[in-house]
Amino acid sequence: MTTAVLTDHERTAVQAYLRLLHTVRAGVDTGSDPDAPKRPPVVPPSVLAEAEQALEAAGLAGNEEAFFRLLRNWCPPT
Repeated sequence: MTTAVLTDHERTAVQAYLRLLHTVRAGVDTGSDPDAPKRPPVVPPSVLAEAEQALEAAGLAGNEEAFFRLLRNWCPPT
C-alpha cells in the first residue's frame, strides 16, 4: 500500500470531505424501514462551505481527479 504524506491543507481538505460525506450519508439513511419515504439529504451550509474552503486552500478546487487520487492514497477503501 502506498503511503501518502499530506500537507496540512491537503489533510484538512480530506477531513472536510469525509465530514461532508458522512453528513450526506446520514441525511439519506432511512434506518431499518425500507418503506420510509425518500427525502433529499439536507447538508448544512456550514459543512459544505468548510469543504469548499479546505479544497480551495489546498489548491484542489476544480481538480477532482487530483483530490480523489489523494483521498484514495490517504484513506484507501476497506
